[in-house]
Amino acid sequence: AGAGADKVSRGTAGTEVVMDRNDDWGGGPMPKIKRIIWRMVPSAGNRRALLERGDADISYELPNKDFVELKDAGKLNITSVPFSNGCPYLGLNVSKPPFDNLKVRQAVAHAIPYQKIIDAVLFGLGKPLHGATGAPDLAWPVAHKFTTDIAKAKQLLAEAGHPNGFETTLSFDLGFATINEPLCVLVQESLAQIGIKAQINKIPGATWRTELNKKTLPLYTNVFSGWLDYPEYFFFGCYHGANSIFNTMNYQSKAMDTFIEGARDAAAVGEKAKYDSSVKGFLDVAFDDMPRIPLFQPYSNVAMQKNVSGYQYWFHRRLDYRAMMKG
Repeated sequence: AGAGADKVSRGTAGTEVVMDRNDDWGGGPMPKIKRIIWRMVPSAGNRRALLERGDADISYELPNKDFVELKDAGKLNITSVPFSNGCPYLGLNVSKPPFDNLKVRQAVAHAIPYQKIIDAVLFGLGKPLHGATGAPDLAWPVAHKFTTDIAKAKQLLAEAGHPNGFETTLSFDLGFATINEPLCVLVQESLAQIGIKAQINKIPGATWRTELNKKTLPLYTNVFSGWLDYPEYFFFGCYHGANSIFNTMNYQSKAMDTFIEGARDAAAVGEKAKYDSSVKGFLDVAFDDMPRIPLFQPYSNVAMQKNVSGYQYWFHRRLDYRAMMKG
């Protein structure tokens, strides 16, 4: 079956899919690889072992620690490409106290241990999105100006009327616990330094999206990546007052909406000056209001045998076998 570059020859549910090259395909250069066997191996440890033994040619979505160790060992080629148009973030429910208070959000933004998360959780495989010193590029994701500054965070929290802090919950998707759990522990520890007692709420992956879309979680970590690599596409889904399911913060801002709509309108007719000013506008509003705090730009990591080449990054972060070669 299939009219693409490869066709499915056979498959066993939950085990493997075998695809053979479609020699009648005329949609581009003929793929070099004649047969692809895609094996489903749930255990990351087993996937790593298959690579190290040479029984698998390529794998992705291993823990970052594994990718770093495999790269250091030097027996495999490791490719790391930043996610396009997306990033993990700390979301704050701005429709309810205490996170409806801008100074509370700013205090939290100054309390996040950004670099520690990149070093200890990602093992360095992430691009910082904090500590910007100039105007942001007209793109997404880009770095904001906040840095880890506990003294500043305490000052802002006191100015917000919470000199002794407050209690809240910090939720995460247990389906991605490899990253989310240590990340939330570090955030919990850092928030405690400014008096915010955050109880970690581990939500099973099967119910995560349902709970998130209720928009009742006060504080949580999540990730969103837009498939179309345009900043206005991301912002319309995540920040616009139309309040889509991806605006998990319940954020409303007429200024934000005006800039987003301006960028979308300008893009449709090629008005570059209006587009640039609109993108700058919604980036400035996002970083001034801070309804969600970008944490880092993750990498899409792929490990390959030395004789495999032709890997290309795609926004969906899945493998495109058409350009790949072996040998």
